[in-house]
Amino acid sequence: MFKSMVQLSTSVYLLGGLLGLFLLSPVMMAPTPASMCTALKTLNGSLSNRRRYMKHNFPINYTIRVHYEEVFKLSNINRMRLHVEGLDELVLQRLWFQVNRGVLKKIIRVMPERHPSRQYTTELERRFRDAEGVFVQSHPAEVFQQELPESIQDTWDHLTEEPSRVPESSWRSASPKSLLDNLCHTMHCLFSECFASTETKQDYCSVSHWKKGKKKNVRPRS
Repeated sequence: MFKSMVQLSTSVYLLGGLLGLFLLSPVMMAPTPASMCTALKTLNGSLSNRRRYMKHNFPINYTIRVHYEEVFKLSNINRMRLHVEGLDELVLQRLWFQVNRGVLKKIIRVMPERHPSRQYTTELERRFRDAEGVFVQSHPAEVFQQELPESIQDTWDHLTEEPSRVPESSWRSASPKSLLDNLCHTMHCLFSECFASTETKQDYCSVSHWKKGKKKNVRPRS
């Protein structure tokens, strides 16, 4: 009798612990909603034209000034995953939206009204904001009020700082094309479920994956 009660008590304790873990980490266990993937795939469709609009319609070696943190590459994500203990994927996704919202605004800001790429970039930003809206609606409001890891919070603070207060050493020059390349590559990395291939598993967070794709797109010289 006593042994049965102990076993029952132990089972209840373990079940309670598992339930508590489930309740504390719903974001980590939940798959990306279908509506989120639809919005990101629409955005990705627009990004497929970035070479045409971000390279051919700008002077050679043209760059814009962005925050150091806005040069957001796969290497940044991999480094954060390695060094920030207990980093939630949702935190990186939130940071991705924060970074690229600023990037798109800066690209549009340097374009005159009649620039041949302005309409494309404005539409791209609209689709980006649509995806961000779906992202926010897909999670409870409390998620966005949670305290961020210190290093992530520092990055966030730098991104939202008034431009006049940003020291000269914190600015970087980057081409519009490279910034949209970063946006596209990191999107695939952080929302890989939305772009999963049925044929072979793709490691979108690997730099070599994108280099391999680039080689395939190189046209042979005539």
